[in-house]
Amino acid sequence: MADVVNLRIARKRKARAGKDQAASENRAFHGRTGLEKRRDRLEREKSASFVESHRLEPKDRNGAS
Repeated sequence: MADVVNLRIARKRKARAGKDQAASENRAFHGRTGLEKRRDRLEREKSASFVESHRLEPKDRNGAS
């Protein structure tokens, strides 16, 4: 004899599996690891520091050069 299946629960499981699959694809496509984000942030800070240190005229207090 076949097992009785609750259709409401089966639909919820199927929807949840679909959402999990979509989330996994989005993480792979859009996501970056914390290490990558940290590396990029440090690289931006380093380049900004380099440019600032080679500025001919120092910035005044108002932010204008």
